[in-house]
Amino acid sequence: MDADLNVTYITLGGHVEVHKYRYLYFVIMFTAYILIICCNSSIICLVFIHQNLHEPMYIFIAALLLNSVVSSTAIYPKLLIDFLSDKQIITYSACLFQVFMFYFLSGSEFLLLAAMSYDRYVSICKPLQYPTIMRKTTVSILLVLAWLVPACQISAAVVLNINNKLCSFTLKGIYCNNSVNFLYCEGSKVLSVYGIVVLLNLALFPMLFILFTYTKILIISYRSCGEVRKKAAQTCLPHLLVLINYSVLLTYDVITVKLETEFPKTVRFVMTLQIVMYNPLFNPVIYGLKVREISKHLKRLFSQAKVN
Repeated sequence: MDADLNVTYITLGGHVEVHKYRYLYFVIMFTAYILIICCNSSIICLVFIHQNLHEPMYIFIAALLLNSVVSSTAIYPKLLIDFLSDKQIITYSACLFQVFMFYFLSGSEFLLLAAMSYDRYVSICKPLQYPTIMRKTTVSILLVLAWLVPACQISAAVVLNINNKLCSFTLKGIYCNNSVNFLYCEGSKVLSVYGIVVLLNLALFPMLFILFTYTKILIISYRSCGEVRKKAAQTCLPHLLVLINYSVLLTYDVITVKLETEFPKTVRFVMTLQIVMYNPLFNPVIYGLKVREISKHLKRLFSQAKVN
């Protein structure tokens, strides 16, 4: 505690031999951060610039990649500073802000994937009605809900935690997540129940909806001609890969938080790095390689760069 400024500091105790490997950690994470910014931003710019990419599916992809950029920016700069610092600390208010950003954007990702699955369902199963259903207004509403709903639900949980009394000031992690709940003197049953409700609303229910829509798509495409099956495979596979990847990472996060005392520190450190690295790097690669129109523009962009 800083008596003069009345600021509470939390020690990030999840780092492993940071003094010995600080420059190695810094170079790896700095490289990863630059790649995340460049790869995701490139596709976002392509969607924004090219008129033929101003369609719901590509807009949702751009929103998803924008989430990756913002989420990484909420974590990486602080990580890079910590690697070069003698003490790995963060103010309690900044810690809560990190918690908010991480889970708000995580919930938003599931809702955006759900919106994509609905878009693919309408496109493949109701192609004649697609222009009527997926209008600009519909897309705008889905985007606003995908960001507003998790923002409201996560901010409520953070606000409920603000005045909780802290009995510990060392977090077993390298950034702030739900592990912050272990710092409080008393656990709140209300918050625990609310956390389960939020998890259901922002992860489980969207996932069930996604699985339902893709099952319907698979059933209908299986009964249809080869062209429909090909379209379904081309457009749905990238979204399913991203969903599987993110579901695994969310499970990772829950495991590292709930079973933190049973994990060796090094294992927990490696798992935490995977959570913040894989998804932001995985998404642009999948969408850049597997989504045909985006892949075309990327190839054209790289070919122009070689000529210049």
